Amino acid sequence: MVIYMGKIIDGKAISQKVKDELKDRVKNENIDAALAVIQVGNDPASTVYVGNKKKACEYIGIRSLSFELPEETPEEELLDLVRDLNKREDVDGILVQLPLPPHMDEDKVIRTISPKKDVDGFHPQSVGALSIGQPGFASCTPAGIIQLLKRSGVEIEGKECVIIGRSNIVGKPMALLMLRENATVTVCHSRTKNLREIAKRADILIVAIGKPRFITKDYVKEGAVVIDVGIHRDENGKLCGDVDFADVEPLASKITPVPGGVGPMTIAMLMNNCIEAKGLQ
Repeated sequence: MVIYMGKIIDGKAISQKVKDELKDRVKNENIDAALAVIQVGNDPASTVYVGNKKKACEYIGIRSLSFELPEETPEEELLDLVRDLNKREDVDGILVQLPLPPHMDEDKVIRTISPKKDVDGFHPQSVGALSIGQPGFASCTPAGIIQLLKRSGVEIEGKECVIIGRSNIVGKPMALLMLRENATVTVCHSRTKNLREIAKRADILIVAIGKPRFITKDYVKEGAVVIDVGIHRDENGKLCGDVDFADVEPLASKITPVPGGVGPMTIAMLMNNCIEAKGLQ
């Protein structure tokens, strides 16, 4: 067996490069873009994510407008805020931090955001545009994965790609983006039979299954590129992904770590979408 060591795809370094390019673009083209971020309640993970988004905006030169609403805010009040932001000419992108409290309908809130300001890429119109190859915003995590692959010199065209997970946020848009790059795509999920055999066919294996260290070397073809979208805390409080990194790394030709792989790219692509949204207003 060939041991493919030192082939870590460094999401931190690649996302920094993307942010630097965006920062230069904002400066050189004198782009005055603004992102509105709405958080309902004070979920600790959401607070960290929102903080990271604000920092990225500041770094690149995008204005960020922050709306922090109490947990008990009525749904209609949130919808009114979104409608107001839709109309504001000084706001280019709108992001509602998920998850929302149980009394709010996430789908309804997402549908209320103008597709021209839907920088998360979750609006049905954005998803529909992606599925038929029309211009629109792609979900940030799948778009970030495409950048990770391309900037790491991974050939996508003609390769067999297996995606484990069919969520609306990662799995489905990921499949559409890989098809756009001319990969041959298989999407697996909890009802898939012979998951191990299908995963072992993959030249590029993208895992978003939501189970810590579920994918071991038994699921991976030698020389495959492995992208781990999962993030969990194990029994010792240590961060880990959906892939058993120590088990799979020797077999993979390239692999993303957790943390420091896919995660940083999500925010970099959000910034990219916000700058793109400026041109649609």
